[in-house]
Amino acid sequence: MKVPFLDLSAAYRELKDGLDGAYQRVSETSWYIQGSEVTEFEKEFSRYCGVGHCIGAGNGLDALHLIVRALGIGPGDEVLVPSNTFIATWLAVTHAGAMPVAVEPDALTHNMDPARIEAAITPRTKAIMPVHLYGQAADMDPILAIAQAHGLKVIEDAAQAHGARYRGRRVGTFGCASAFSFYPGKNLGALGDAGCVVTDDAALAKAIRELGNYGSAQKYHHDTLGFNTRLDELQAAFLRVKLAACDEWNARRQAIAAHYLTRLAGANLILPKVLDEAEPVWHVFVVRVQQRDAVVKMLAEKGVATLIHYPIPPSRSGAYAHLGLSDGALPIAETLCGEVLSLPMGPHLSLEAADHVCDALLAALEVHA
Repeated sequence: MKVPFLDLSAAYRELKDGLDGAYQRVSETSWYIQGSEVTEFEKEFSRYCGVGHCIGAGNGLDALHLIVRALGIGPGDEVLVPSNTFIATWLAVTHAGAMPVAVEPDALTHNMDPARIEAAITPRTKAIMPVHLYGQAADMDPILAIAQAHGLKVIEDAAQAHGARYRGRRVGTFGCASAFSFYPGKNLGALGDAGCVVTDDAALAKAIRELGNYGSAQKYHHDTLGFNTRLDELQAAFLRVKLAACDEWNARRQAIAAHYLTRLAGANLILPKVLDEAEPVWHVFVVRVQQRDAVVKMLAEKGVATLIHYPIPPSRSGAYAHLGLSDGALPIAETLCGEVLSLPMGPHLSLEAADHVCDALLAALEVHA
C-alpha cells in the first residue's frame, strides 16, 4: 500500500464542482484584486473564528508581520517567540526591525512553555507570540495572565490551527490579533499562497488593512509606508468553498489522530500530549522517535511517506547565525528537531491506510528498539 503524506488531489476531487465554479465566477467578473470574493470571505472567516474583523493578506508570514508593524513594534523592541516553530514566526519579528527572543517549549506538547516566559521578559519586551503548533492550542490562560501582569501584547500565530479550540473558544480569539496561513497543505488551504489577520480591535484592523495596501485607505492617498500583501480574489473564492468543509475535514483528522493514539499507545516512541483544555485539529501528527533516519527509511520501504516538522530550529539556521546561539543554547528545541516525525495525516486518509502506517511504524520500532 502506498500512503502519501497528504493527498491534495483527493481534496480537489471532493470539492471539484465548488472549486471549478469559484474559478468560473471570478473569471467571468474579471475582477481579480480586492473584489467581492475577498469581502465575503473576510466576513465568513471572521464569523467562523468569532471575531469582529478579518483582513486578507498574501500569506501567513505577511499577516504576522503586519500585526507586529501595526502595533508599533520595531527597532529596540523584543518579542518572545517559541524556540520550536517554523521560521516564519521569527521572521515576522525580524522584518519589523525587532528582536525575536526564544522561549523553550513544553517537551510533550511542543508549544511554548508558559513556565519559561517570565524569565525571558526584559524592559524591551513588547509582546508574546505563542504558536498553536501542529494544530494544537497553546496554553493560553497562563500566557495571557503573564502578558497582562507585564503590560504586553499577545499575538497569536494560528497558521496551523484553523478551527482548533482552547476552553471551547476558537484559537485566534485570545490575543490582540492573530495570523492565519492558507498555504495549500493547511487545514484550510488555498490553491496557492494566502493568509489573513483576525482581530476584535477595529483601530488595529484599519491600520493593518492600510499597511497591507501600500499604506493606503483611499486610492492614491498613501498615509504610511505600506506594503503590497493582499488576499487574491481567486484564492478568496477557493477559500470560501473550502471553509464550508473545514469543520468536517477537521473531524476526519481528529478520527485519524484518535486511531493513531490508540494503535501506538505503549510503543517505543513519544506520542503527542493534548492539553485537557485543548481541542486540536491535527494539522500534522507528530511523534518522537529514536534513530529517526532508520525508521523513516523503513517506513518508505513500506510505502509510507513522512515529513519532519522541523529538522532545524530557527536559532540554528543561517538566517539567525548573527545571534550567536551556540549548540545547546536551546536544548529542548534542538532535541525535538532531532526526534520529531510527522506521520501521514489529512481528511482523505482512510483508517485502512492509517492502520498500514501503524503496522509499518511498529515494525520499524521493533527492529530499532
